[in-house]
Amino acid sequence: MSAYAVGHLKPAAQHEEIFEYMERIQATLDPFGGHFLVHGTEVEVREGDWPGYLVVIGFPDIEKARAWYDSDAYQEIVPLRTRHITGAVVLADGVAPGYDAAHTAAALRALAV
Repeated sequence: MSAYAVGHLKPAAQHEEIFEYMERIQATLDPFGGHFLVHGTEVEVREGDWPGYLVVIGFPDIEKARAWYDSDAYQEIVPLRTRHITGAVVLADGVAPGYDAAHTAAALRALAV
């Protein structure tokens, strides 16, 4: 099942270390099958507040996402970003093919009784 690394990154002044991080990140993703789905895009906010940018990286599974984040190669470059850009980064499993939220609602309703 696919998994994702999702970042909500706050606006920051450009810095040479950020450019270096961007130049080097793909090489850290390749061994784990990671690829950008969304990169630094301003979002169209329909509900709530979302200051900043969105990054979504897809992986074949959660184990590969974890292995990428924890890898020596990524941990070597992550300070290049975190010294200059604040935000949150999470890893999440995707849903299985054919997922139906109504089935989840029915299971939760049965547990609530």
